[in-house]
Amino acid sequence: MATTQTPDALLVKSYIAGDESALSVLVSRHQSKIYGFIYSKMADRDVADDVFQDTFIKVIKTLKSNSYNEEGKFLPWVMRIAHNLIVDHYRKNKKMPMLRETEEFSIFNVLSDNSLTIEDQLINDLIEKDLQKIILQLPEDQKEVLMMRIYQDLSFKEISDITGVSINTALGRMRYAILNLRKVIEKNQIILSA
Repeated sequence: MATTQTPDALLVKSYIAGDESALSVLVSRHQSKIYGFIYSKMADRDVADDVFQDTFIKVIKTLKSNSYNEEGKFLPWVMRIAHNLIVDHYRKNKKMPMLRETEEFSIFNVLSDNSLTIEDQLINDLIEKDLQKIILQLPEDQKEVLMMRIYQDLSFKEISDITGVSINTALGRMRYAILNLRKVIEKNQIILSA
């Protein structure tokens, strides 16, 4: 016997209208995917639990403030929130390992100045801005896959799960995005190197 599943968009509307149980259904429906995604990026189950909880706190705040406008793309929206919280976690918790000087190891052997000069950094920033302008010209589906792959460092499997398309479709969109970027770069004779 087939059961019909209430679409996410209707559950979101019900929750915003005051039906607290609608959120429970959404959480239950997507919990394993969202938690699996978070856990795959974290080394510690406790931290993954915290990020999962923070993700839904942010979801609730956004829904309660009536600023949700993802038009039926609830899961990809929540996955983006989770991804951003994971990135925030790693940025806040950058820890340098404690290294002691021994006969085999000297800190001076690993220290080097690979930092960019101010001029190189300015050039890189300009190249990045030019590239982002070109990316904005891509069709929406290609731009979405490219941004997830390059800027969010998601695998094609993760992109497939978030966007709801097959891995082959995600790969195809990435291929076309790169081809289209090359066409724009060649047509406008843009030089993207320092």
